[in-house]
Amino acid sequence: MLLHFSPASSTSPPSPSSFTSNYFLHRLSISRPPYLEFPLKPRTHLFKPTSPPVSYSTKTKLLYPSANRADFRSYALSGFDFGSVESVLEAAGVLTAIIVVHETGHFLAAYLQGIRVSKFAVGFGPILAKFNANDVEYSIRAFPLGGFVGFPDNDPDSDIPDDDANLLKNRPILDRVIVISAGVVANIIFAYAIIFTQVLSVGLPVQEPFSGVLVPDVRPFSAASRDGLLPGDVILAINGIQLPETGPRVVSQVVDIIKKNPKRNVFLKVERGKQDFEIGVTPDENVDGTGKIGVQLSPNIKITKLRPNNIFEAFNYAGKEFWGLTYNVLDSLKQTFMNFSQSASKVSGPVAIIAVGAEVARSTVDGLYEFAALLNLNL
Repeated sequence: MLLHFSPASSTSPPSPSSFTSNYFLHRLSISRPPYLEFPLKPRTHLFKPTSPPVSYSTKTKLLYPSANRADFRSYALSGFDFGSVESVLEAAGVLTAIIVVHETGHFLAAYLQGIRVSKFAVGFGPILAKFNANDVEYSIRAFPLGGFVGFPDNDPDSDIPDDDANLLKNRPILDRVIVISAGVVANIIFAYAIIFTQVLSVGLPVQEPFSGVLVPDVRPFSAASRDGLLPGDVILAINGIQLPETGPRVVSQVVDIIKKNPKRNVFLKVERGKQDFEIGVTPDENVDGTGKIGVQLSPNIKITKLRPNNIFEAFNYAGKEFWGLTYNVLDSLKQTFMNFSQSASKVSGPVAIIAVGAEVARSTVDGLYEFAALLNLNL
């Protein structure tokens, strides 16, 4: 038996405890505060959720014909949007690279200390290719979403004496701690390298806030549609109340006023192109008595790219971004443990992670960089 090391596998944003595409796209999209504000501070894009998170729950009872396995597979995967083959391969490639780096950390920490290693595998399942060097079997397996470093300590086929001083179990505890923690250290270094590459190649996307609330979408036949509100409009004021620059409360401020005024005219000051004018909208009434106008709302921000002027600025930007992401990951872990009963069912495996990565890959290369960095830090 071998010892294996492998990584554990309307307007409100989703919860950080929900490892879903909605959460990641929200986290990775138009979501950095101005540069001078973000070093060593929590991102303003991690708003406190005001509605239940959107997630792919594993608690829903599946109803499927027991004789039709194809129907069941289609049903089971229906919550995941994998998109194109190219985006799936990109996401799978990112996950595989992260796992290889993680296992390489364990392997190098053992090998450089003279600890016996018997196997290094990328993937799991049947062996596709292998070779031996320095008493180590290196192999590539059929399914790349995993990997392991094998130690001969408890291998019944090993001819190494049980009291060999270079077996992992016979080494001092500090040596073993170094081997066990080296995978995490390797992923941390890899995360910084990914961010540094992003800074040098495409720059960091940074949000510039503007006054008002953006209307990305208007539902057909809704109150907003009937009264002349269009996608792309910016609401600058509502009932004479001027809206400030974007922030966590600006969208909910508009939503609250609309909810409190069912069937009563609400006056919106709207910016469309270079023109400002007023529109009167009469919210429809929900079954619970609150008002609704049938629009999607989002903060009014413009995305710019932060690019370094020299290599020293690149290191500076990458370091600040690294610490910002690290803070977010630690904060998410804290929230997960504090709300474990709600969070436990939302932890996702490789299939869900690839689905998230594929959706991010289709959206923007910036998101793919940060997706990779976040995965490294989560390990």
